[in-house]
Amino acid sequence: MSESHDHSHSAPGHSHAPADFGRAFAIGTALNLSFVALEGGAGLWTGSVALLADAGHNLSDVLGLLIAWGAAELAKRPPSERFTYGLRGSSILAAIANGLLLMVAVGAITLEAVQRFSDPQPVPGVTVMIVAGIGIFVNGATAMLFARGRKSDVNIRGAYLHMAADAAVSAGVVIAGGLILVTGALWIDPLVSLLVVAVILWSTWGLLRESVAMALSAVPREIDPGAVREMLEGQAGVSRVHDLHIWPMSTTEAALTAHLVMPGGHPGDAFLLEMQRKLAHHHGIEHVTLQIEVSDDVPCLLHDDNCV
Repeated sequence: MSESHDHSHSAPGHSHAPADFGRAFAIGTALNLSFVALEGGAGLWTGSVALLADAGHNLSDVLGLLIAWGAAELAKRPPSERFTYGLRGSSILAAIANGLLLMVAVGAITLEAVQRFSDPQPVPGVTVMIVAGIGIFVNGATAMLFARGRKSDVNIRGAYLHMAADAAVSAGVVIAGGLILVTGALWIDPLVSLLVVAVILWSTWGLLRESVAMALSAVPREIDPGAVREMLEGQAGVSRVHDLHIWPMSTTEAALTAHLVMPGGHPGDAFLLEMQRKLAHHHGIEHVTLQIEVSDDVPCLLHDDNCV
């Protein structure tokens, strides 16, 4: 590589790499599988669509936990000749899969609830309240397992939000059971099912939108591309910045490439290392590649920002 095209790369290891939540996934999966079996059995025995809806939602969350768990393990794989970033991107695919899985659950729950409005079934309120009360504990405890990682990883945030939403839904089912006992109004049961749908949509849509954006190599939402460009253009000796790209390598790691025009000559390795440090510290971008160009007389083929 000629002097005018040197590159700066991050040192091995990233401080933004996914934390190890293997134990949390194992405990959460076991707890929720047990509860799904209990709640689904109770729903079939009592004929409660609210319990069946919540059990279906919890089952989709178990599958979601397994998908996210698998992706977290795949992300630990080292790079290879074919997969030069390793399999970090599997965490993005897992986030999309979880979102789509929940959307399917939403459709099934909605259909069943609408049908129950026209043909309401008697529901033993005490049983519903007891089973859903157990759900509050199970889902709340599982959510807490992922609380510490919810701000730094969209997969972990997805697991946390799903479990927290389930705890809230179970609380709603408890309330519905009490209202049925007091009023005898059977339509309350399918109404709660539709409220379950609303909670799922609310907690899922943002995650699905963000994960799809990541799959399309959008700049991670916590990074301001304008601020990154301004910082690079403000460095001594830099007259212009072009071909700037920032994209997610995984749900927790970002990469950057850029061309810096520096007519005064190549600034040396110390400059490249300092840029790496600044981008990591101020913008959370640790995998950095900078190409130095010392003249505008021979324009770069990618000098136009509309080029890719």
